[in-house]
Amino acid sequence: MSFIHTLVNGEQESFKPATLTPMQKMILRFVVVGLVYYGFAVVEGMIMRLYEITPIPTVPTQQFFAIMTAHPLVGIFGSTYAIVFGTFLFLVPFLMKKPLWSIPLANWTCGLLAVGTFTFWFAGFLSEYAPLYTLYWPLPADFTQFSLWGGTFFIVGIALVMVGTVLFVVNIFKTISYTPAGWAKQPAGALIGSALGLSGLQAFFSKNKKEHLVSLPVAAIARGTVDTALNAGIILFTGVLILVYMVAALLGHDLRHSAVDALLYKNWFWWGLDLIADGLVLIFVAGTWYLLATLITGKKLYMENFARAALFVEMVVSWTVWSHHLMSDQAQPGILKTVSGEMVTSFELITQGLAFFITLVTLWSARPLKMTHPLKFLLGGLLGFALAVPAGIMQADLGLNRILHNTQWIIGPHVHVAVLVGLTMTLYSAIYLLFPLVTNGAKLYSEKLAVFHFWAHLLGGIGMGAFMGMAGLQGMLRRSLYVNGEFNGYMILAALSGALLLFAFLAFFFNIVMSLGLEGVLGIFTPSRLDTKEPLPAN
Repeated sequence: MSFIHTLVNGEQESFKPATLTPMQKMILRFVVVGLVYYGFAVVEGMIMRLYEITPIPTVPTQQFFAIMTAHPLVGIFGSTYAIVFGTFLFLVPFLMKKPLWSIPLANWTCGLLAVGTFTFWFAGFLSEYAPLYTLYWPLPADFTQFSLWGGTFFIVGIALVMVGTVLFVVNIFKTISYTPAGWAKQPAGALIGSALGLSGLQAFFSKNKKEHLVSLPVAAIARGTVDTALNAGIILFTGVLILVYMVAALLGHDLRHSAVDALLYKNWFWWGLDLIADGLVLIFVAGTWYLLATLITGKKLYMENFARAALFVEMVVSWTVWSHHLMSDQAQPGILKTVSGEMVTSFELITQGLAFFITLVTLWSARPLKMTHPLKFLLGGLLGFALAVPAGIMQADLGLNRILHNTQWIIGPHVHVAVLVGLTMTLYSAIYLLFPLVTNGAKLYSEKLAVFHFWAHLLGGIGMGAFMGMAGLQGMLRRSLYVNGEFNGYMILAALSGALLLFAFLAFFFNIVMSLGLEGVLGIFTPSRLDTKEPLPAN
């Protein structure tokens, strides 16, 4: 780990695209695609923020809701998935000191994410397909309200993203378990068991203590990837199901009220979607915190064994918390609302709180630390989840949920603060830290732009979430338009905060492009001249 620690805090050089390996170009492709789609999501967000103040004459109301449908999916699949997948496809072989199982497969993942996201975004933009991202029954198949072709291509785009996700899952687990050519045979089953925490559980009940075969960050990536695989299967199945309903409607058969029970569908769908929100995000983020803390400090992680156990518990918890999305659904059984919606959800405060504590103590043990950009953004990410997770736990109460459900509180202090401040600032930390590594020590174009990026993003993200939450507490619903100006004060302040986020992104994107140079950015998407699959040295 000292290699990265020295490189990040040491002298850097100018960027030379010709010196990049296939692995380095691969991760940079993912990052560029992710940042472009993050720009899409930010611009769409600003359009909605302005529309909430006063409707824009050139944007029909149906188009507003089409934007609202695509906006979170572009942010999740086009941006976050791209950055996370690229980073992890680089880090797993890097940390295990072995080549990635398949660089071509990784490039296919990147391409499918990019094409799939554009397909569903453009389908929504062109056809005003607007069932909202929840795809609640029976809206996706309602041809009196939505375009058949718009819906079809929307689902095809999502399916392409899920296929790319499956390729990512295969690549991660094959990289963990396979034996590179010319190497001594590696214990594939034991490596997978260690990554998933099974060997750790066995050792917990055994007197013979053994070394873990994979590092903690790799274990976190593997456990989060399990949720990614489950989610991909559920979303793919749901897309096929919606297409079946659409084709049936074309043939004159309305299956919406007979083929699938609506409550069963909602539980199925939210179980799959929640694997992203409360499983994949929290597990991946916790593992990234641990990795960043050790790379920044150059020290061993504090309470590493507890961290491993917490990751396994979080993976199991993530499979059983989905019912908090259905606590205001009158048909949902009370036992699910109480056990899954309240009790299990509240347990996430413990698992995420433990990750928060372990990361901070690791950083504290290495003081004094230089306040580098990776460290600042890591602390910002920690703050984001410190605000957003308790906001979510508050909703996991049957009494408070009746007040907060479907209001701007949910989408503001909980979702946007978690994603924009907690998750995104953590990803920015990783990008700033890995940037000199994947560019062979390239120098950042402007330190001042990086400082502006930090403060504008932090204040913009927290501010927007806070003002949306204040409107929610006053009764402003989400997925609704108010034309009487009732909540304009809060919406104007939220829009100003959103503008800070937009300026922060533009500063960051400009900084990265100028650091690489236009020729360098274009060169990322050309084949590498170096014919090597070897990972960079980890020490």
